[in-house]
Amino acid sequence: MIYFKEMALNRELQSALETINFVNPTPIQEKTIPFILENSQDLIALAQTGTGKTAAFGLPLLNMLDTTSKAVQAFILCPTRELCLQITRDLMSFASQMSGVNIVAVYGGASISNQLRDLRKGANIVVGTPGRVNDFVKRGNLNVSNVKWLVLDEADEMLNMGFKEELDSILANTPNDKQTLLFSATMPREIQQISKNYMHEPLEISVGSKNSGTETVFHHVYTVRARDKYLALKRVADMNPNIYGIVFCRTKKETQEIAEKLQFDGYNADSLHGDLSQGVRESVMSKFRNMHIQMLVATDVAARGIDIDDLTHVINYGLPDEDDVYIHRSGRTGRAGKTGICITIAHSKDGRKLKFIERRLGQPLEFKELPSGKEICQRQLFNLIDNVEKVEVNDEQIDPFMDVIFKKLAWLEREDLIKHFVAVEFNKFLEYYKNAGDINYHRDHDDFDSQLGRGKDSRGSRSRDRDRSGDRDRGGERGGRGRTRRAEPGFTRFFMNIGGAQDLTPPKLIGILNDLKVASRLNIGKIDIKDGFSFFEVESTYEDALMQKFTKGVKYGKSNVRIEIAK
Repeated sequence: MIYFKEMALNRELQSALETINFVNPTPIQEKTIPFILENSQDLIALAQTGTGKTAAFGLPLLNMLDTTSKAVQAFILCPTRELCLQITRDLMSFASQMSGVNIVAVYGGASISNQLRDLRKGANIVVGTPGRVNDFVKRGNLNVSNVKWLVLDEADEMLNMGFKEELDSILANTPNDKQTLLFSATMPREIQQISKNYMHEPLEISVGSKNSGTETVFHHVYTVRARDKYLALKRVADMNPNIYGIVFCRTKKETQEIAEKLQFDGYNADSLHGDLSQGVRESVMSKFRNMHIQMLVATDVAARGIDIDDLTHVINYGLPDEDDVYIHRSGRTGRAGKTGICITIAHSKDGRKLKFIERRLGQPLEFKELPSGKEICQRQLFNLIDNVEKVEVNDEQIDPFMDVIFKKLAWLEREDLIKHFVAVEFNKFLEYYKNAGDINYHRDHDDFDSQLGRGKDSRGSRSRDRDRSGDRDRGGERGGRGRTRRAEPGFTRFFMNIGGAQDLTPPKLIGILNDLKVASRLNIGKIDIKDGFSFFEVESTYEDALMQKFTKGVKYGKSNVRIEIAK
C-alpha cells in the first residue's frame, strides 16, 4: 500500500489532500499519477466509473501547471454539464492551497456571456463539454492552439452521446506536441479510432477487466409484469428504508412521471432530466448530495457527472439498449471500498438483453423474488425500532414538557404505550400491504433460464426451493391427475383446472379461496402449482361448502375455474 504523501506532489497539493482526507490512492491513481508526472507520452487509462479518475489526471496537471501564466495550459473535455461542474469542483478542492490557479467551466445550458467573461480574465485550466467548447473555438473565444495537456474524460460516453464531430473539430485545433490523456470505462471501436488519429503511441493502463462491472456491486433481477413495475419499485424502496440511490429510466417523460408518483406516495424523490432548467438541476443535485432526496429518478445523460461515493442502490426501471450503459449505471454504487446493489426490474422480454449484460459483467445475475407485504412490514417495524432506540434526546429542551406528557399518557400501560408510538409510523405500511398479493412473475424465471442458457440450478435459491417441492410430489402425479398422493389427515385434496400457464401463484390461489368466504378462517394446507393445473388442500370440514361455491361459477382473469376432489 502506498500513500499520497509518498508521491512527488507539491506541498500545497499534499496539504489540500490531507484536508479532504485523501490518504491512499485508488489503483488508477496509483498507476497514472507517477506516469503523468514523469512522462510526456500519451496515455489511455481504462477504469470503471467511480474509481477516482479526476484525481488521477487532476493532481499531476495541477502539480505541473505554470501558475504565473493565464494562458490555457490544460484542457479537459467531458460529456455533460454535471460532470463538467463536478470535475471543476474537485480540481478547485485539490488546488485550494495553491495561488494563481484559474479554472473555468464551459458548458451548455448556462449564460454564454458569464463564461466568456471568465475566460477573458484568464484561465490556465478549462473544463468543458464538446458542444459549447466547439462553439467557442469556432468563434475564436477559446484558444486551444497552445495547450500542453488535453484530457478526454468519459471518452466512450462522449461518443455514445453523438459528439464525434465536435471532438474531431476540437482536436484538430490542438497542437501536435501536447500530451493527450484519454480516460474511459470501456474501449469501443470509436475510442480506438480516436487514439489512432489523435494520439502518438499511447501507453495503455487498465484497472480491472475491460468493459466489466465492479466486483463490489451485487446484481439483482426482479421479474414482474410491465403493469407492476412501479409497484415493484415501491417494494424495493420499502424493503430498504435507508435507500440512497438513482432510479434510471429510459425517457425524460418516464423519469418525470415516476418521480411524481413517488413524491405523491410520500417518498423523498425527485427527477433529473434534460428538460429541467440549469437552476432546477443544480437545486435537485444539491438536495441529493445532502441526502435530502433518497431516490433520484434520472435519465442516463442527466446522471453523467453524479460522483457520490455513498450510493447504496442503482435501480434499472428500464434496461438500456447498450450493455456499456448498464456498466456505467452499476458503477455508480459500490464505490470507495463500499458494496452496492444494482437492481433491474425486468420482464420476460428482457431475457436476451440480460444474457449479454451477464456476459459483459463476467458474473451471473441473481434472480430474486420481491418481498411479501409481511416481510416489508417486518423490515419497516425493525427499522422504526432501531431509529427510536438510536435517536438523540435533548433532555434540556424536552424536560419542561414531560409533566404534561406524563399526565396525558398516564392511562396507558407500558405495552400499550409502546404500541401507540410504533403505530403512529407503522400503520400506513400495515394498511397498504394488508391485502398485497404476490407480484413476482414466476414464469419469467423459466423464460430467463432458457434465454440465458441456464439450467434450473442457476436460479435464485427461492426458485430452487420451489422446484424441489415440485419434484417431491411429481412421483405420484406423473400421469396427470389420475393418480395423486394422499392429503394430510383432516384435509381434502382438490384438483383445480388452472395453473402456472394462467399466472396462478400460491398467494393468488389463496386469494381465490378467501374471496369465496366459505368460512371466517379457512384452513388451507399444501398447495402445488403445475403448468396447466394445480392441487390444494382444505380442511375437510369445508369440503362440501367449497364445492357448492364453485358450482355457482368462479372466474380467474378470463378463465372459468372449476375444482374436483383429487382421487
